Parts: sequence; C-alpha cells; structure tokens
Amino acid sequence: MTSSPPPLASVLFVCVHNAGRSQMAAGFLGHLAGDRIEVRSAGSIPGDRVNPSAVEAMKEVGVDIADAQPKILTTEAVKASDYVITMGCGDACPVFPGKKYLDWALEDPAGKGVEAVRLIRDEIRGRIEALIAEIDAQREA
Repeated sequence: MTSSPPPLASVLFVCVHNAGRSQMAAGFLGHLAGDRIEVRSAGSIPGDRVNPSAVEAMKEVGVDIADAQPKILTTEAVKASDYVITMGCGDACPVFPGKKYLDWALEDPAGKGVEAVRLIRDEIRGRIEALIAEIDAQREA
C-alpha cells in the first residue's frame, strides 16, 4: 500500500461571503495542483450559497464548484495554513507569525452576471498559476 506524499503547502482563501472569489480560487487551486497543495476557503460573514454566476463561469472552464458551501473563517483554519490569501475581507483575518499573507485586490462578483464574472475568474486563474509556481519554486530551493 503506497501513500501519497504530504502536500507541499496549505492555502486558505478568504473573502467576506466565501461565495465567489475565494470559492473560484479554491476551485482553481484544487483543479490545477491536485493533492500537491491543500486548499481551504472561508468567509468572515459567509453567504447562504456559492454565487450561481461563479459556478457557471467555473463550469465553462471545466471546474465544478457547484457542491461547494460557504464556510465561516476560523482561527484554526488560519493556523493550519501556510498561505492566507485575502480578497477584500478587511481586518477580519487573524494574523499569526510564520504564515505568508497575500491580499488579492479582486472585484467582488456579487450581483454580477456570468459575463462580468468571467473576467474575475480569468484574473484569479492567472494568480493561482503564479501561486503554484511560487510554491513549487520554494520546494525546489
């Protein structure tokens, strides 16, 4: 019986409602990195459901986030993560030493149609690809 290697890193995506940006980012990271990187997402004030326009926009590029559920941000989730990437959650994120904090200024997809959300999705994908490259480079260093 072979076991898979431990993840290279753990990433937590945080936005206010955990219904759009953070869900798309988590979906892309899981899709592009597989099990190599542990993925979490949460919100400071989670919504009732994932934004349907975000679900549709991600479906167009082969990433299914339809079953994702908004979750509340917890101190434990932050402590368990190597990277904490915020997307407009303000000061709601607790700060702990030894974590890498990044703030991605991304437009909020709330209330927008799929046409507008596609642009946000594509920007998130580019940032996720750069993040994966950074994590891989640190592993090789």
